[in-house]
Amino acid sequence: MNTITNYIKDLVNTPSPTGFTMKATKYLCDEFEKLGYKPYTNNKGNVIVPINEMEENNGLLLSAHVDTLGLMVRSIKANGALKLTTIGGFPYNFVEFENVTIHTRSGKEYTGVCRLNNPAVHGSSDPREAKRDDTTMEVVIDAITHSAEETKALGIENGDFISLDPRFRVDNGFVKSRHLDDKASAGILLALAKEIKDKGIKINRPLYMMFTVYEEVGHGASSGHPAGISDMVAVDMGVVHDDLTCDELKVSICAKDSSGPYNYDLTNDLIATAKKVDIDYGVDIYPFYGSDASAAVASDYDYRHALVGCGVAASHGYERTHEKAIKGLFDLLLDFIQR
Repeated sequence: MNTITNYIKDLVNTPSPTGFTMKATKYLCDEFEKLGYKPYTNNKGNVIVPINEMEENNGLLLSAHVDTLGLMVRSIKANGALKLTTIGGFPYNFVEFENVTIHTRSGKEYTGVCRLNNPAVHGSSDPREAKRDDTTMEVVIDAITHSAEETKALGIENGDFISLDPRFRVDNGFVKSRHLDDKASAGILLALAKEIKDKGIKINRPLYMMFTVYEEVGHGASSGHPAGISDMVAVDMGVVHDDLTCDELKVSICAKDSSGPYNYDLTNDLIATAKKVDIDYGVDIYPFYGSDASAAVASDYDYRHALVGCGVAASHGYERTHEKAIKGLFDLLLDFIQR
C-alpha cells in the first residue's frame, strides 16, 4: 500500500493542468523506465507503456489520465490581479481561497491565491451574495504589483497556466487531495506495473497502459492507440453521491455514464472479478461523466469498453478516498489482467 500511496503523492504534487502536463508525463516515463519498461509518447503527449507485447489482436488497454483541473490567465486586470478562465468542469467556489502557482512561458513561477474580487466581509456583502464566475473571481499574485504593467514586467502573460495546491495528506486511512481524479488511478497502474515486474507475473494476452493528457476536456484517448487492442478499461474515479451505491471505501464499476452504456460482457467480467477477489464494490450509473474509454469508442476504435475506479468523494473539489478502495482496485486489476 505504501508504494501506491507514494506514487499518488508524487503525482498529485506534480502540477499538470490540461495543456501543461509535461512534468507529469516525464515523471511517468522516468518511473516506468526505472521498472524496466519502454514507455513512449504519441504526438498528443499521451504516455503509452507496453507491459506485455505479443503478436496477437486481443490486446487489453488500461487507461488513466494525468491531466487535471486548473486555471489560465484570461487577462491581466488594471489593478495587477489576474482575470481567469477555467480548465475542466468545476464551479469556482471549489477553488475559492486556494493557493495556486502561475507557470509563465519563460519558466518563471509565482504563487498566489484565487479569491473573490472583493473578499472582505467587513467591506461589503459580496462574500455572502456574489456569484462566483469569471467576472467575480481573480488570482492575486504573491508579488508587489498594482498595475497591469507591473504584472507583465514579472513575465506573466495571457494564456499562462495556473495550477492548484493539491494539499495531499493521509488521515486514518483516508487519502485526501485535489486531483485524485485521476492521479489515484495513475498511481495504482504504476504500482500494478511494478508488481508485474517484481513478481514475474505471467499475462496471457497483450497488455498496454495509456496515460492521457486531455481527458478533462473530452478528447484524451481519441487518438494514438497501440495496435491490436480489443478491450479497453478506463481506470478513473468512482462517483460518490446520495443515490449511488459507491462510497469512499468501495470500488465502483460504471454501467453507464453520459456517453451511454458500457460494454455488457466486459462490465460483467469486472463484476465477476470483484466477486472473485472478494472486494467491496458497487455498480452505478454516472449521469454527469465521460471517460477515456467512451472517447475512444466515439473516435471509431472498435473496442469493448468498460470503466472502473475507486470511490472518490467531492469530485473536482478537495477529493477524498480510502486506502481500502485503492487496495481493492489494485487487487481487482491484478486478477483481471491474468484472466
